[in-house]
Amino acid sequence: MTNKEAYEQKLQAKMDQWKAEIDRLKAEAAEAQADAQLAYNKQIEQLRAQQREAESKFEELRRASDDAWHDLRGGVESAWNSLEQAVQSASSRFK
Repeated sequence: MTNKEAYEQKLQAKMDQWKAEIDRLKAEAAEAQADAQLAYNKQIEQLRAQQREAESKFEELRRASDDAWHDLRGGVESAWNSLEQAVQSASSRFK
């Protein structure tokens, strides 16, 4: 397995984890009272937008050649770190 493949697997596992966490938050929002639901849904939509951006960066990395993927790694990690912080923040806020 190449370094690129190992990195892709690591990112895919993290993406799956964040998707599950966002889905959990969405389920909690469905159980909340109407006023709280609005706040939940707004935050979840922001998380989904960040998730789509991170997935887009991940796809760029996956399509990159074995030599070029290192150049894309910084942008990918920036998007992923931003999403990770947002998911953690939302999770702690909704508990």
